[in-house]
Amino acid sequence: MNIETTPFKEVFILKPKVHLDDRGAFMESFNEREVENLLGRKIAFCQDNQTVSKKGVLRGLHYQLLPFSQTKLVRVIQGKVLDVVVDIRKGSPTFGHHFSCELSADNQVQLYIPRGFAHGFITLSETSIFMYKVDQFYKVESEGSIAPNDPALGIDWQIPELEWIQSEKDKNHPTLAEATLFEYNEDLYA
Repeated sequence: MNIETTPFKEVFILKPKVHLDDRGAFMESFNEREVENLLGRKIAFCQDNQTVSKKGVLRGLHYQLLPFSQTKLVRVIQGKVLDVVVDIRKGSPTFGHHFSCELSADNQVQLYIPRGFAHGFITLSETSIFMYKVDQFYKVESEGSIAPNDPALGIDWQIPELEWIQSEKDKNHPTLAEATLFEYNEDLYA
């Protein structure tokens, strides 16, 4: 597995080695020991989640607050999405900045997103199957969110807002300025 940096020193792109032959392909989509060695920290994923979405479905921007904040490892197993991460740690040098990359079944790129970052994605292909691991169980009372169309973020979702398909809940998220966020000095990785 190869690892690449992003504009956020805590967020990484992981690229599994894909072995192709006349039968098709094989890869290790996750290897705890290898990922921990690459990242230099212990990982204890406890749950896998999967979504199926049609083109234009925008999910996010979501996160979990302390003490139930989550680290995620996300990937696409069918189709293509634009994946977006926003630094929501007040006081961080990159607070309010975002990073986006394409995840697809073709490129097999995975994104490691630690606590302190909001996350969302939009489906660019006709359908997508999006899968992610988390290291904390979901708790509704710890749920946080930010409006994906917040002008302060300036995210280009690659699909016009009028074509977005969102849940009612996702249509009513607060802006970054209104949301409950993390403090940069919080021990998010303990």
